[in-house]
Amino acid sequence: MSLPSSEKLPQHVAIIMDGNGRWAVKRGLPRLAGHRAGTENLRRIIRACVEFGVKYLTIYAFSTENWGRPREEVDGLMHILEDVIDHELKELNQQGVQIRHIGRLDQLAASIQKKVLDAVKTTQHNDRLVLNVAFNYGGRDEIVQAIQQIIRDGVSAEKITPDLVSSYLYTAGVPDPDLIIRTSGELRISNFLIWQAAYAEWFVTPIYWPDFGKEEFLKALETFSNRDRRYGKVDSKEYEDNHA
Repeated sequence: MSLPSSEKLPQHVAIIMDGNGRWAVKRGLPRLAGHRAGTENLRRIIRACVEFGVKYLTIYAFSTENWGRPREEVDGLMHILEDVIDHELKELNQQGVQIRHIGRLDQLAASIQKKVLDAVKTTQHNDRLVLNVAFNYGGRDEIVQAIQQIIRDGVSAEKITPDLVSSYLYTAGVPDPDLIIRTSGELRISNFLIWQAAYAEWFVTPIYWPDFGKEEFLKALETFSNRDRRYGKVDSKEYEDNHA
């Protein structure tokens, strides 16, 4: 398996990192052990993105619905986020990774908010890879907040366009995802990038996230390179052939 040519690579890859808990339970481990293993794997995938030339990576780390999980698990996920920032920020910065947060910060502890904002500021001028961390993120909530801000800004109904709405989203200035990967085999969007994913290609694998390594990532990229993206249109050659 070889890396597709640069013109066939997705510019923006988004990942629903699913299956950490099930990976752990399958091994007789606590669910948090799966989340830590998933964090270790994320390091490998970030390095692969830098190596392969992917310019944007968005990861679904914690949804607005995840607050409904057991308190111990939620607290553990918050601790993992802090731990990752404390121990990975220096290397990510050296690799040229720009960290962006998408989602709500106001529900997070003040100490976590500060660390997230510091990581964003520290890496803001890096341009080798833009890493969007969707933490306390929900697609519906994102759209609702965008609409609310549009109204507060006094924008008239006639001036509301898809481009304007996009400019009010957390991902403003970032191209929509070309490829969305979901691990663990589940076939649902899970409130992730609802607006941005309108024409994204999907790659779903039964592999749990901690085991989704570089080779499987390369397989996803290769699968994407063979897709015919039409954006709701018809391929001109196919149309001509069928109407000859």
